[in-house]
Amino acid sequence: MISKIERGEASPTAALLGRLSGAFGLTLSSLLARAELHGGQVLRVADQPQWRDPETGYIRRHVSPASDIPVELIQVELPAGQEVTFPASAYVFLRHFIWVLKGRLTFIEGDVTHELQAGDCIVLGSATKCTYKCGGPKACSYLVVVMRQ
Repeated sequence: MISKIERGEASPTAALLGRLSGAFGLTLSSLLARAELHGGQVLRVADQPQWRDPETGYIRRHVSPASDIPVELIQVELPAGQEVTFPASAYVFLRHFIWVLKGRLTFIEGDVTHELQAGDCIVLGSATKCTYKCGGPKACSYLVVVMRQ
């Protein structure tokens, strides 16, 4: 599959990218940033790399410029009725905040389910499998703040 992705013959899903980033000890953002981001203090909205999951329609936009600051800002648009699951390995050596910008998000962290609405913010606990579900009739938008430890 990796070979097909490298040749442009297949597009990876969010779940696959999560597994790959965990295997390499990188955040999903860092994995994608290595291919997409260029240096500079300002990252204009037109230059912010976007990636669309071919399986769910999930759109991920890297908002923060590349820097030596151990924080990344990622905006996600999750279509209504869709869900994305990432393995625990995608969260090792990281801290995450999720701030819901619009819509409703059902966030399942291991065995705990959190029902979040626009304006709600959550900090993730220890590394565990996590599922993001759009719980409303409309798309859900949220900001993920990732801090490397």
